[in-house]
Amino acid sequence: MANERIILGIDPGTTIMGFGLIKIVNKKMEFLQLNELQLSKYDNHYQKLKIIFERTIELIDTHNPDEIAIEAPFFGKNVQSMLKLGRAQGVAMAAGLSRDIPITEYEPKKIKMAITGNGNASKEQVAKMLQQLLGLKELPKNLDSTDGLAAAVCHFFNSGKVVGTKSYTGWDAFVKQNEERVKK
Repeated sequence: MANERIILGIDPGTTIMGFGLIKIVNKKMEFLQLNELQLSKYDNHYQKLKIIFERTIELIDTHNPDEIAIEAPFFGKNVQSMLKLGRAQGVAMAAGLSRDIPITEYEPKKIKMAITGNGNASKEQVAKMLQQLLGLKELPKNLDSTDGLAAAVCHFFNSGKVVGTKSYTGWDAFVKQNEERVKK
């Protein structure tokens, strides 16, 4: 039997959440899907979070990924945007943790470096490299979905390596690795 696993990559966002799926068969990548969840039509931030959670659960239940790779929020100047992005990431992570799927976070620069060899690469450069790596016929109009796919490919490239990322196998592991964040 072939050694197979599926990786779900997520680029969290409250306007657009991008995601991509790859299948690994005997250490070779196969493209499965990339898409995006359009959230701009919803005014209520909490409604957006609910939809992110539900769609992530739906993706998990449909594709049964073995692992999830998620882009960590980058630190921008707008604190409100940062909080909203962190919440979006949190509910996507909660969906994975609720299904006991290991999650690994990657900094945006690390993802870009893994895909293009340049941590400061543009979204377009990342998308073009993914197109070559995975033989994609065309690229989507919005590149949030390729950012989600890039997280999955980055995770594949880093499999088996000790990397400076946070990885959780469930709520217990999350709490153990983040004891300073637990209120007693």
